[in-house]
Amino acid sequence: MSERRIPAPSAPGGARGLNRRALLQAAGMGAGVLAAGAATVGRVVAATGGSDRAATAAASADLPLTGGPDFPIGLYWPPHPYETTLARYQEITDAGFTFLITGNYQLDEASANQALGLADQVGLKVLVAGDPRVSVVAQHMTVTDDRSVPASITTDDATDWIRSATGTYGRHASFAGLSLYDEPQTERFPNLGTLTGIVRSATPGLLPYANINRGNGARYERFVRTYLDTVKPALISFDRYPFLTEGLDTAYFETWAIVRAAALQAGIPAWTYIQSTGFSGHVTPSAQQLAWQVNVSLAYGCKGIQYFTYWTPDPARGEGYTQALVTTDGKRTPLYDAAADLNSGWLQPVGRQLKPLVSESVQHVNDTPAPVGTTAFAPGSHVTAASGGPAILAVFKPAGADDGTRHLLVVNRDPDGSQTVRIGLDATAVKAVARFDASSATYPRASRPSDLTVTLAGGAAALYRLSPR
Repeated sequence: MSERRIPAPSAPGGARGLNRRALLQAAGMGAGVLAAGAATVGRVVAATGGSDRAATAAASADLPLTGGPDFPIGLYWPPHPYETTLARYQEITDAGFTFLITGNYQLDEASANQALGLADQVGLKVLVAGDPRVSVVAQHMTVTDDRSVPASITTDDATDWIRSATGTYGRHASFAGLSLYDEPQTERFPNLGTLTGIVRSATPGLLPYANINRGNGARYERFVRTYLDTVKPALISFDRYPFLTEGLDTAYFETWAIVRAAALQAGIPAWTYIQSTGFSGHVTPSAQQLAWQVNVSLAYGCKGIQYFTYWTPDPARGEGYTQALVTTDGKRTPLYDAAADLNSGWLQPVGRQLKPLVSESVQHVNDTPAPVGTTAFAPGSHVTAASGGPAILAVFKPAGADDGTRHLLVVNRDPDGSQTVRIGLDATAVKAVARFDASSATYPRASRPSDLTVTLAGGAAALYRLSPR
């Protein structure tokens, strides 16, 4: 995913505003685009706009990946076509991933269908990116029935093209949706919103997916709000890669805080990308730094984690990519094993606990100096005190009827070193507390509420269920 940003107040690493997605795309859509009109499967009723579209569209809870109990764990930059084999896709599944986004020269029907066919066999879901019909409409044309608009396509024709693309892949159980756009600029929001509405109306069982870029401050808040108001997406996904050659990009927290607030207001899931390779100005993360990104994201209410990247981009792409989970020549790196342990041993089970919950608060404890955009700890109705090492405390509540149960996620703010934090609980509100055991996916030992002493390795986290009185 790209880390190109909208013009916004500067942040560490902001000078590196290059479009990584553009560097990770192969050229040439022409033949597929020219053929798309002839490949349509017949006229359909034009998608309507605004409230009518929303009324007929499937809710996020009913869509692939956003719906269901499983926490979506995805990857970008899968094996290239010569390595798109059953063994390679089993390798992806074995590492605890649940879906992938096509790429790495998978930019036509044949390669996408090959990926989908293999994903069918191993139980992965797939978001198809780079389909020529979808890409040209999303990135280069305007969907409008005003024929005076240059490079325009009618709503009926755009719907036909989307129908053509989805019909091409619809026989595959793994087909979860279409990746419509990566990091759209504001001027493309209306067109992206129209395409999102077409997908949701014409093919309501598929996920229309897009990913937005990063930013900070009031301008980024307006950018995110405009995106949600204009596009009306089923989810909001963004990328920001915090481990720089000069240290941690603490502006990462503010970006997450802005996205979290917007997602809660819109009532949709928030997804993010985590840095799983090194590139220009960014270091190759350690296993603890992988876990830190996952756990900080969970604390901020994340409902979907995506890795950038899985396969290492080849040197011709530029930007000095270092080893990701798998090298350019197909060898597993230590990050593969780290990701497999993290995904299967922690993220899958804890994600199932957190996915149906709603983020109630995110507070930083002993984080000095406080990063911009963070909220410092203050005693509340469940957690009354916190001391010791730097940590992030996140409280979650039920999405439906509130029975008083709360979940507390304690995240080590230090990505590299062990820390101990002491937490006081309100015994008048909390009847019992139990720590989640990821290995059994249970809360095996409930006890009376008392001060918790939590020692966590670098980047690690612990989840507690607070039962009400």
